Amino acid sequence: MRLPLLLAFFALGVEGLADEQRFEFREPHMGTTVRIVLYARDKSEAESAAKAAFARVVELNRIMSDYDPDSELSRLCQANRESIAPPTPVSPELFHVLKTGQEIARRSDGAFDMTIGPLVRLWRISRRTQRLPDPATLAEAKARVGFDKLVLKDAERTVQFRVPGMQLDLGGIGKGYTADEILETLKRVGIKRALAAVGGDIAVADAPPGQTGWRVDVASISGDKPQYSLRLANAAVSTTGDKEQFVEINGTRYSHVVDPRTGLGQTGRRSVTVVARRGIHADAMTKAAALLDLERALRLIDETPDAAALIVLRTEAGDEVHQSRRLQNYLDPSPKPPSD
Repeated sequence: MRLPLLLAFFALGVEGLADEQRFEFREPHMGTTVRIVLYARDKSEAESAAKAAFARVVELNRIMSDYDPDSELSRLCQANRESIAPPTPVSPELFHVLKTGQEIARRSDGAFDMTIGPLVRLWRISRRTQRLPDPATLAEAKARVGFDKLVLKDAERTVQFRVPGMQLDLGGIGKGYTADEILETLKRVGIKRALAAVGGDIAVADAPPGQTGWRVDVASISGDKPQYSLRLANAAVSTTGDKEQFVEINGTRYSHVVDPRTGLGQTGRRSVTVVARRGIHADAMTKAAALLDLERALRLIDETPDAAALIVLRTEAGDEVHQSRRLQNYLDPSPKPPSD
């Protein structure tokens, strides 16, 4: 489970107008806490909307979970365990996530890769035992990884693997997509002003009443007070880093983010926050930007319409802060309220 680095999110200014009230709901899902903030006319409307949104989260978990052996994703991979299975039709939701992920994989030269499952499973063992994988075992797992080994057919909406034993892992894209779908569900029942947070992945719809956006504070890489705040409406933001999730093996600090090129956790301290139109894009591009070299990471963000990034590198001389071209469009210039 990835712990969120986004410390706090709340509406700017007043809580709401007379005809709309602020409501907040939390439930545990997907190995994290799902938080929904919405504006509705009354408690009954708010509770009904939240119930529909959380039900959608349960549906998506049954599709995308790699922990549930009966999920659609698990059954798809299981069918390919011993030999290459024929092209398999999948649900519209799963196909959309896979297609979007493949686009970002191509654009990032494989820094983001949903076929990383074999390496993620191996790295989970290393984090638990604090021992690096055996070289032969690591090589065998890497042979089953590569976004070019995943074949999608739009017309038939099918998925096929080129190598037996491949395992998909949607941990770097699924939570952002889920945040998007929470907002879509709320819109269908008439809720237009809302925030959905799935762990560290946040998506927001229209701004709270009388305001221009939702405020999101971005945690520093050291865990000190936030140095940056964002103001967002109809957008999404995701942050990744190793502040909480890391392991030290033989004197080297490794992140929980697995690099598909090495098969090991990322080394080098880096915190990445990405803003994008949709949570599915912010989530995946955050992982890509965390692994690419700085210049290539910023280029990926700048080449994506409406996207922006804040990248902080921890060096011996101190923190290096790098901003993408559009980040200023999202920074909140208003004074920060007192800390709780």
